[in-house]
Amino acid sequence: MNTKYIKLKSVTWWTGFAAIACGTIIAAGGEIPAVAPAANVLSRMTEVPPAAMITFGLGLIGLRGKDG
Repeated sequence: MNTKYIKLKSVTWWTGFAAIACGTIIAAGGEIPAVAPAANVLSRMTEVPPAAMITFGLGLIGLRGKDG
C-alpha cells in the first residue's frame, strides 16, 4: 500500500484533514439533523464556504505528499 499522502505524524496532514472534516460537516449540516448544531457552530466560526475548506484541506495534503 502506498502511503505517500497519509502522514499521521505531520501537522500539515492533520491540518488538511481537519479542514476537510470541517467542510464536510458544514456541507452535511442541512441534510443530517444530528450534525446541524455542529455545522452551525463551525459555519459561524469560520465564515468560509464548505467547498473552499475541502479544497484547502486537499491542497495541504497534496503539498505534504509532494514534499516527500
